[in-house]
Amino acid sequence: NMEKKIYFNHEKLEVYQFSLQFIEWLNSFWKPIRKNKNVADQLDRASISVPLNIAEGNGKSYPKDRKRYFEIARASALECASCLDVIVVKNLLNENEIVDGKELLLSIVKMLTKLSQSAMNQISEEISDYGEVA
Repeated sequence: NMEKKIYFNHEKLEVYQFSLQFIEWLNSFWKPIRKNKNVADQLDRASISVPLNIAEGNGKSYPKDRKRYFEIARASALECASCLDVIVVKNLLNENEIVDGKELLLSIVKMLTKLSQSAMNQISEEISDYGEVA
């Protein structure tokens, strides 16, 4: 198995890789999910929003901007989790079939919560990293 080449900083983030894994996981269940166009469209948009916002947030210099994008990604991951619940209620998939997807989303949400918090802590780090002017 060839190691994937890293081109951009966001690709180094485990949460970014997990968000792509979630989309890959979704692909394997897409046939039954797309029987309901509304929930399929919603889930497709929300799942794509996660890696896109992680990448965009990671590229921002200002901590507040980073935090905002990570929080949008986190909200999209939560939306995905809710879509999976709707999919079960609508009998498109059963509870057992969504377990792996939910586990991935839980990890993604936890990681994004930490990234959001650390984005704001970087303000003080940046100041102390460059020290005082002599």
